[in-house]
Amino acid sequence: LIDHHQQPDEKSFDYGISNVEKSSTCEMIYDLIIDSGHAEKINHEIMDCIYAGVVADTGSFRFSSADADVHRLVADLKSRGLEHMHVHDMLFDNFLENRMRFIGHVLLNRMEVFYEYNTVLLTVPKSDLLKYHIKTGDTEGLVNYPQSIQGIKLVAIVIDRDEERKWSFRSKGDFDCNSFARNYFEGGGHFNAAGGRSAESLDKTVQAFLKAMKENKSLLQ
Repeated sequence: LIDHHQQPDEKSFDYGISNVEKSSTCEMIYDLIIDSGHAEKINHEIMDCIYAGVVADTGSFRFSSADADVHRLVADLKSRGLEHMHVHDMLFDNFLENRMRFIGHVLLNRMEVFYEYNTVLLTVPKSDLLKYHIKTGDTEGLVNYPQSIQGIKLVAIVIDRDEERKWSFRSKGDFDCNSFARNYFEGGGHFNAAGGRSAESLDKTVQAFLKAMKENKSLLQ
């Protein structure tokens, strides 16, 4: 196990490294390679993967986890020949038209803003996934869009998958997404970013979220 999430499932592994202070698991893998004396094994493929993981988990270096060590890591990869623009293009500028139209549809028609609770909820039914031919991965990053709304402290998105309802949570400031996800939706992750799940129907899952949101009103102010 190599993990940077809070409260990892350590019992499932014989050996492991857990460090919640790290920006990403990819940063931990980089440290492991360097500290074990195998820096020469970092080729272009490994560099691309490490950089992609760091970019994704730091919100393109926007989150507080993007500390000085992270920037030194990137500087080292650049000195080894990292082509960061190529990785960025593959991560963010490599989608089909249907995904762009899907994002527009969700933000226009599936977004609810609860200003009393400084919260945004995005609800994506399965019919939307089918209509826009959305594949796994196409919804990545959608939860981040409403964070640009002034005053919003918590953003949640629930997606109606075949087997269950999938949650993603993002917060600003001192609202603990990890605890929220663990307490209400069998999930977890980081303080400001977490995920969860529900076996209930989409409607019941949304109602459970609204109830949880109201119970946490004081923390969302």
